[in-house]
Amino acid sequence: MPEYLPGAAHQAVRPRLDADVQIQLYRHHSTTQDLIIPAVAEPLLVLVISGGARVEERAVGQAWTANVVTADDFFLTMSPEPYEMRWRTEQDAVFEVVHVYLSQRLLGLAAREVLVGQAGAVRLRDVSGARDAQVSQLMRCLYQEVIKHREASSLYLQSIGQALAVHLVRHYRDDSGDLKQANALPAYKLHGTIEHMRAGLDRDFSLSSLAMAAGMSDFHFSRLFRRATGLSPSQYFIQMRMNAARLLLLESTLSIVDIALEVGYGSPSHFSQVFRRHTGVTPREYRRK
Repeated sequence: MPEYLPGAAHQAVRPRLDADVQIQLYRHHSTTQDLIIPAVAEPLLVLVISGGARVEERAVGQAWTANVVTADDFFLTMSPEPYEMRWRTEQDAVFEVVHVYLSQRLLGLAAREVLVGQAGAVRLRDVSGARDAQVSQLMRCLYQEVIKHREASSLYLQSIGQALAVHLVRHYRDDSGDLKQANALPAYKLHGTIEHMRAGLDRDFSLSSLAMAAGMSDFHFSRLFRRATGLSPSQYFIQMRMNAARLLLLESTLSIVDIALEVGYGSPSHFSQVFRRHTGVTPREYRRK
C-alpha cells in the first residue's frame, strides 16, 4: 500500500507483517489522484480511526461510487482485480485509518468452525462505508496494540484476528457465486517483493531473485504479481525507480547524473528517455517545474 499512496499520506507506525494478521496505519490528507489498490488473496479491512472524508471507489474504467465516512466506519474488500480510490477530507484535515489483512488460513479456520459440515474456501462481501460495532471494537484492539507497544504481541494480534475472522464469516460471507479460492498473491509476499525491489533500485532487475524470495516459479510469480498490481514485475520495478527519481529531483540537490545512478541507470541519456516516457517531461524540466 505505501507504494500506491501519494506523498501527502504517511505511515503512522511501522506495519506488522505477520503472515496471518497484517496491520498498517496511515494518516491522509485529501487526494484527487486516482490510487490503484492492489488485489491480493486476503480480505482487506479499513477502519476510520479519526477524521472524516468523502471516499470514492470504482472498478478500473467504471463509474465512481461515493461514501461520506467518519470515525468507526469501515470498508471490506476481496476484489479479484485492482481497483481505484480517491478521497477528500473535511477542510483538508487529517484522516486516520487502520488497514488490516487477514490470511486465508485464518478465514479457513473460521469457516470450518462456523460452517459446520461444509468444506472449501469462503469469500466475503464487499462493504463500503458501513458501521459494525464489533468490527470497530476488534480493529481498534489491533490498532491500540500496535500503537501502545513497541513490540506488539503476535499471540494477541492473532487472537483478535481469529475473532475478527469468525465475525466476518458469520455476517459477511458471500454465498452468491463461485467460492473457489482465488489464485492470488498473499499480501505479505507482495509487500516482501516490493521491499526487495526497493532495496535494489540501483541494481539490475532480476525476476528470478524476486520469484525465489517469494518461493514461487518465475512464471507463477509473474502471473500473480500482475494480477495483484496490474503491472508486470519489471514494469512495477521501473515505476518504483521513476517514483524515487521524482522525489530526488524535488527534494535533493543531487545532480541528474547522480540521481540516474541512484536509481540504477549508468547512462544519463537512457535515464532521461525512460523518465520522459513515464512523466512526459525530461528530468531537468521536471525539477524546474
